Amino acid sequence: MSADIVNLRRARKAKARAGKEKRAAENRAKFGRPKRERLETSADRALAERRLDAHRRSDGDDEPPP
Repeated sequence: MSADIVNLRRARKAKARAGKEKRAAENRAKFGRPKRERLETSADRALAERRLDAHRRSDGDDEPPP
């Protein structure tokens, strides 16, 4: 019934290293893309936004009176 002995300094440093690695992986995914891929993504996003705006219903407030 003995517990495992844990070196708190090592555990703290291992936890910090894991956090930094996770953050680095997120940054690689976010910023580590080629320019062409970033431009395609932004163009796709803009196209989707324009399509959504084109299908938006007008509630009649922005139409001038006759």
